[in-house]
Amino acid sequence: MSTDVTPGWLRWHPEPSTPTFTAPAGAVDAHCHVFGPAARFPFAPERKYTPVDAGEEQLFALRDHLGLSRNVIVQATCHGSDNSALVDALLASDGRARGVAAVDPDVTPEELERLHEAGVRGVRFNFVKRLVDAAPTAALEETATKIAPLGWHVVLYFEAPDLPHLEEFFLSLPVPLVIDHMGRPDVSADPEGPEFARFLDFADRSGAWVKVSCPERLSKIGPPALHGEQHAYTDVVPFARRVVETFPDRVLWGTDWPHPNLTDHMPDDGLLLDHVRHLAVTAEQQQALLVDNPMRLYWPDEQS
Repeated sequence: MSTDVTPGWLRWHPEPSTPTFTAPAGAVDAHCHVFGPAARFPFAPERKYTPVDAGEEQLFALRDHLGLSRNVIVQATCHGSDNSALVDALLASDGRARGVAAVDPDVTPEELERLHEAGVRGVRFNFVKRLVDAAPTAALEETATKIAPLGWHVVLYFEAPDLPHLEEFFLSLPVPLVIDHMGRPDVSADPEGPEFARFLDFADRSGAWVKVSCPERLSKIGPPALHGEQHAYTDVVPFARRVVETFPDRVLWGTDWPHPNLTDHMPDDGLLLDHVRHLAVTAEQQQALLVDNPMRLYWPDEQS
């Protein structure tokens, strides 16, 4: 496959604004990625897209610029099951990053232990068809069984219409679950309607953690987080608030930097942090969302 960047690819925002919202001390960006740099960490031949390089130096600079303390780095599909870029970033973080890897069903216990020592605490199962080819559920069950002794979790990425066909499989997995981007709801629908109610019921029955991330990916009417906009992605807000209020101790937030596969606009990450105030409206909610919950999931040994 060509190493040329996917046509129309939007580069991450070069000059994010300084947030007007001051995150509580110890805040965590619980969903972000590293891409390459390809010269050191080549992309997978089977990838569905080729991104612009977005390495650990840029990620950690953004962390500091936003006034955050830690990152949870999720393996990018463009790297397949080669976690080299992820591991390198974790080792460079001085303990301030944890990872979510992608592994093959035949992964060895020794490799899992190596990833654990580097800071990996979960694996991602991706069901979004435009990003990956479907994996057999038996293979995913095998992976989940292998990671269970390490105390890891599975991060689930799926589209809302697919949940009814997947939820029983998800409930059968022998590990904790984390759901990316609120299960990608249709935010033009009623946040009190049956589809989102089913999602909330699944999250309740499964005990899953839920990320109120990626409003820029879910929104249909915006306005985008650009040019100082302090009321961005208004159609996403009621969905995220329901999650924050329903699962106050199992909700997470992340930037999704460097925002792969966006085609409409590239958000200002400073404004994305400002957006948190509309999702978690009290200081108590913000502390749980940004600090207490991600620390309990990813750095439990550092909890007082």
